[in-house]
Amino acid sequence: MQNKLTVFVFSSSGAAIKKTTISKTLIKLTVMCFLVCLGGLGYVVFDYCNLKAIHTNSINLSDLIQVQQEDIGTQRQQIQKFADEINSLKSKIAELNTFEKKIRVIANLENQGETGDLFGVGGSIPEDLDTGVELTQKHNSLVREMHEQTENLSLATINQKQGFNLLLKHLEEQKNLLASTPTIAPAKGWITSKFGYRTSPFTGRREFHKGLDIAARRGTPVYATAEGIVTYAKVKGLLGRTIVIDHGHGMVTRFGHLNKILVSHGQTVQRGDNIGSIGNTGRSTGPHLHYEVRLNGLPVNPSIYIMN
Repeated sequence: MQNKLTVFVFSSSGAAIKKTTISKTLIKLTVMCFLVCLGGLGYVVFDYCNLKAIHTNSINLSDLIQVQQEDIGTQRQQIQKFADEINSLKSKIAELNTFEKKIRVIANLENQGETGDLFGVGGSIPEDLDTGVELTQKHNSLVREMHEQTENLSLATINQKQGFNLLLKHLEEQKNLLASTPTIAPAKGWITSKFGYRTSPFTGRREFHKGLDIAARRGTPVYATAEGIVTYAKVKGLLGRTIVIDHGHGMVTRFGHLNKILVSHGQTVQRGDNIGSIGNTGRSTGPHLHYEVRLNGLPVNPSIYIMN
């Protein structure tokens, strides 16, 4: 069996002019080398494509990491901004609490309706959050403190709301009490008989006078001295034509010896309303107004309530 291959080279006329002998083993080795080189080239191309894809992915991953880092930095800035807002809100709540206490002192209510500690046990304001943490550092501790302080602020706002509601209730009561307190003179004139013991102009004996007598011309206007409801508006024995007004809170005023009555039973009147006029009805020595103030059924000195 031959291991060589003979190759003839022919001229243009068809005559053999050269004869070459090539070893089959050499041909096989040449083919194998070609195939190996071709395979190596394919591997290089494949590896190059993989490396290019990895490089592209690496660039994309690097860009993604950069974007995420920027997002993390932005989130940490927002956390710090939120922490600053918590500190600001905490200060405002403390200022509101101080303002409420001032109002209570002014209204003489500092010991009424207090809600206790504003910020829970101890009542002291929590220390301000440290917002100076570097953006490159973790904010876990700051977030944890923020969570704790938001719970304290929630409790503080509830306590503050209760405090203001109680304060408003007390102030409304004080407003109603003031509106129901007789604070103006019932008529213009001269006080001819004060509250207390006196000598009766009719019997000459010592008696207790339960109100003020204000002398003036017949027809002089008589005014309601506080807000209230008319509970009596007609003749009442020795007082003649009489008006009785219930102001609530145990406060009642009476107006006697009237010439005219300008209100009716059940009517609501305001301080300063014209309710009648001075007269000389009932047992009287001349035109005047008998004015009484009663607290819980007992007569008190009307002079201490007249502010004008």
